[in-house]
Amino acid sequence: MTAVLQVRGLSGGYGKALVLHDVDLDVGAGEFVSVLGVSGSGKTTLLRAVAGLHRATAGTVTLGGCDLTGVAPQHRGIGLVPQEGALFGHLTVARNVGYGLRRSARATRVGDLLARLGLDGLADRMPHELSGGQRQRVALARALAPEPAVVLLDEPFANLDAGLRASVRADVVATLRAAGTAAVLITHDQDEALSVSDRVAVLHEGRIVQDDAPERLYAAPATEWLARFVGAATLLPGRSDGIVADTALGPVRHETGLTGAVTAVVRPEQVTLADGGMSAQVSGVEFHGHARVVRLVLPDGTTTTARIPAADAPPRPGDAVKAAVTGVVHVLAAQTL
Repeated sequence: MTAVLQVRGLSGGYGKALVLHDVDLDVGAGEFVSVLGVSGSGKTTLLRAVAGLHRATAGTVTLGGCDLTGVAPQHRGIGLVPQEGALFGHLTVARNVGYGLRRSARATRVGDLLARLGLDGLADRMPHELSGGQRQRVALARALAPEPAVVLLDEPFANLDAGLRASVRADVVATLRAAGTAAVLITHDQDEALSVSDRVAVLHEGRIVQDDAPERLYAAPATEWLARFVGAATLLPGRSDGIVADTALGPVRHETGLTGAVTAVVRPEQVTLADGGMSAQVSGVEFHGHARVVRLVLPDGTTTTARIPAADAPPRPGDAVKAAVTGVVHVLAAQTL
């Protein structure tokens, strides 16, 4: 896929403290990419540098092949949705969305975007009269109004309650995909990044440590840190013959070809409670609506978790059970950090 947005060797920070270190990132036309990281990893600094709001100390940002070095934010052809929406409080919804558009096309473009985002009837409302979800939809409409090549979203759903967050996020993603607009979502939420993205780039201490499809990132994390960060995982030391690794949960199959000392990355859904497995004791059971998480302690003190359907009869804390790993797991060389 041809990249519409390219970031190459981007470094930058504040004063003498570097926050970003030689960051590369490509975003294809119509692609939805999440930049995932913990607080302080450099996510917002990266977004601000791409938007032209922060001057990088090294590297380039190009859009459609054009170098944006020295180009003012308002002339970059990049839309921005801040975390708080940042609407003009003294302007109506319609005037917020149409701000900066040519008068001849303003009414049609504003009406189309409001309808597309479920904001019909709100054109004359003021920002303080809107719900949090409505304000974020208006912010997206304003970002899309000038038809940018890329929209940057800076944790726009973080301050919404759980139910509203899911519905607003779905509407925003659907609108961007329908418009064919490339997007970069800045987020600390692993579930959010995995569920909506074509690709996820994980930023850790100012560096991209893995940039992959969500399925690949979850199934084959490049490091032990990534395995723990992206989803729940038990990391089991073992010895591998290239096909099977012996671990505290018994033999586990893998397809990496690694031999010798390895670390097996076992996800909760890969652990089953069944006869023939390794002995374990239940230390706790958590109900999560669609499933239960069963916490287990193995004879050597290793702890792990199994995810079972909520409809299954759960064991009780203190019960002795048998646990085994099903399917193919991912393994890392033991020295990987």
